[in-house]
Amino acid sequence: MTVRFGLLGAGRIGKVHAKAVTGNPDAVLVAVADAFPAAAEAIAAQYGCAVRSIEAIEAAGDIDAVVICTPTDTHADLIERFLRAGKAIFCEKPVDLDIDRVRACIKVVEETKGKLMVGFNRRFDPHFMAVRKAIDDGRIGDVEMVTITSRDPGAPPVDYIKRSGGIFRDMTIHDFDMARFLLGEEVATVSATAAVLVDPEIGKAGDYDSVSVILQTKSGRQAIISNSRRATYGYDQRIEVHGSKGMVSAENQRPVSIEVANGEGYTRPPLHDFFMTRYTEAYANEIAGFIAAIEKGAALSPSGADGLAALALADAAVKSVEEKRQISVA
Repeated sequence: MTVRFGLLGAGRIGKVHAKAVTGNPDAVLVAVADAFPAAAEAIAAQYGCAVRSIEAIEAAGDIDAVVICTPTDTHADLIERFLRAGKAIFCEKPVDLDIDRVRACIKVVEETKGKLMVGFNRRFDPHFMAVRKAIDDGRIGDVEMVTITSRDPGAPPVDYIKRSGGIFRDMTIHDFDMARFLLGEEVATVSATAAVLVDPEIGKAGDYDSVSVILQTKSGRQAIISNSRRATYGYDQRIEVHGSKGMVSAENQRPVSIEVANGEGYTRPPLHDFFMTRYTEAYANEIAGFIAAIEKGAALSPSGADGLAALALADAAVKSVEEKRQISVA
């Protein structure tokens, strides 16, 4: 079976998914839509697909699934439209910035018996998947503590910050999902601190650029998350899971994994400097997982419920910072 795709949104992340879809032998990119015709035409020229309107893709009989890469405030509406049109849906995170709107969207998924997968790509990173496999294989015993370090090389433009929903919903949300992925239990409490240490303009926009979070499950398992909008040494992405019998970790990745030793000491190449290069394999793997689930009629994961859970943790972190206390998560 070849899954026929429509791409909604031809921006930066749309280009990433266009590459992932067209690179999969079980998929074909049929059409692309974007509010900016030139962006859609560029992808169409590169991959040999058609440029169509969203309405045309919605009604198309030659499209089985769509990848939603449009601005966040359009996600929920588009999900509901395409569920009712009978298309399988892969949507970039988050479903929406408002948790009640996400709940309403998930209700439509249930009512239509539709297929929705949310784009938490880090679950599909080969290194992080290997960490999860080590846990599943019992190599470190029972999980006790998870440490997640996620720091960007530089902050995005302030205009983006203003519409992002804030660092917890925009950046830390990936780490909330990863914590759930690794802890093996749902989070019961959230404690967060936040500051503006990188750029005062981010503070003026009502956001933070440096945050720390402690998550705890009912049984006492903990996850510690460290986020910064600045890492002068590259895109810092590390995970460590400590268990009753040992520890497993995933180190930072580099474009070239070598080490040079000479009279000046030991040196290694710099880290990746952008999420699009660090997580290239993850993006390809998640689309492959989406396609495989459609072909097998299997449940899609991460699901809309996973998106809801991660957003609930982000909301709790915001509340924890505002109220300077630990927040319980229902």
